[in-house]
Amino acid sequence: MRSAVAGIAPGALVVGIFAGEALGPSASLPTIVLGCIGLAAAVVTRDRALRAGLLVLALACTGCTVERRALDGLRHWPLARSAELRADVVVRGTLVDDPDGTRWVTHTLLRVEAARIVGHRRHPFVDVHRTVLVDAEGDATGRVAVLEAGDDVVLRGYLRPLDGFDERLRWRHVVAGLTATDLLDAGGPASPLDQVANAARGFVLRGTDALPPTERALVAGFLLGDTRDLPDAVVARFRNAGLSHLLAVSGANVAFVLALAAPALRRLPRATRLGAALALLVVFGAMTRWEPSVLRACAMAAVAVVAVYVGRPAHAVRLLALAITALLVLDPFLVHSVGFLLSVGASLGIALLAVPIAARLRGPAWLRDSLATTAAAQVGVAPVLVPVFGSVPLVAIPANLLAVPLVGPLTIWGLAAGTFAGVVKTSVPPLAAALQWPTRILADAVLGIADAAARVPISVGAGTIAIGVAIGVAIWGIAVGGSVLARRRRMLRQRALVLPSR
Repeated sequence: MRSAVAGIAPGALVVGIFAGEALGPSASLPTIVLGCIGLAAAVVTRDRALRAGLLVLALACTGCTVERRALDGLRHWPLARSAELRADVVVRGTLVDDPDGTRWVTHTLLRVEAARIVGHRRHPFVDVHRTVLVDAEGDATGRVAVLEAGDDVVLRGYLRPLDGFDERLRWRHVVAGLTATDLLDAGGPASPLDQVANAARGFVLRGTDALPPTERALVAGFLLGDTRDLPDAVVARFRNAGLSHLLAVSGANVAFVLALAAPALRRLPRATRLGAALALLVVFGAMTRWEPSVLRACAMAAVAVVAVYVGRPAHAVRLLALAITALLVLDPFLVHSVGFLLSVGASLGIALLAVPIAARLRGPAWLRDSLATTAAAQVGVAPVLVPVFGSVPLVAIPANLLAVPLVGPLTIWGLAAGTFAGVVKTSVPPLAAALQWPTRILADAVLGIADAAARVPISVGAGTIAIGVAIGVAIWGIAVGGSVLARRRRMLRQRALVLPSR
């Protein structure tokens, strides 16, 4: 029963989230009350089926509540009217993302802690605690571009409502835009977590300075999900080859990090090992700027680590369900994140289909497992790829079969060698450059695979996939129906053979 509830919990939560989106912004007091009543009733009832139903109801109410409250936060905030009037303001806050852009404008997200309207003495700094999109222009462009996530800044500019393509950022809790014309002050991160994460990130990236620009940008994407310097043509080739997931940090990267740290973790006492593993996940998440796919991977890994610690290891599907449930309660807007949905789809596909597919294949175990995992992941992400991009490249499976085995060594070596090279770069430059030779060879190989696969112009559109799914469902239904009828006939024959006893 617990496994069943864990499996349907994300679905109930998602239904509640979309219901909350349909109802619109609100403090949502009725659903809070209903959810608490459902949870309390589930705790006291002894009937398992009723308890499961009450928990599902409580989760649906929770989803509705957190969504409506999140939408309410976008609409009602201290400077909402000032944004509509495009008021001139001075803001204090912390950068959420690493700045990106062109020579003329730099974009980033800023968590505004306080702000004041310029030219009004009666308007002191007021608490804001909202995220805005910063477009730094003029003299502020270059000065903002050299900063990084976690830095504290004071900016002057004018607020504006989100419009056009920028409206999609509201699903990242962005309430307005800020056209920054001047950077009044800037300082390093105040948070110890940001300080550690930025230092570790700096070591890794500095260790790759000996690589050519494209290879260096590709390695930064593999290791940290940082694709800002990757040429658009390369990004397009990876997308057309079905390899774009390699440019996003996901569960494989988290697994590699834990594998690198495993020898040190095993030497620690049991309780300390748990704390160190969770701390490592948090630091790595901060290094990758908490991208949605990283959130899913770190949350799932944290649940798995805790489950092993308490002596109750669980199936991957249950771990995924628990991780998704926790993340959606904290941030219901993740249901609109393509990266999050792709990560969840790939993980679910692998958890459900990899073993059955491998069991039906022939050949060496390493080939069967690789092919099964790749095919299962592609099936899992297809429901997301088709609506978003319109098709799924057929070359994705062979391309992944060739590229994925190279990504593991590239990631592990890149993290280890990049960190060490970053330390010895100033003292022993030739050693730092030599450490990156394997990294360059592996990166060039992956680039070559993506380039070759992207030249294959064959893909499967939404209509073809829909027909295939319909045929598959029909065949599955016929098979299940035939199995049920055959079983029923066997039971009738067995009953006919049984003689009545006196």
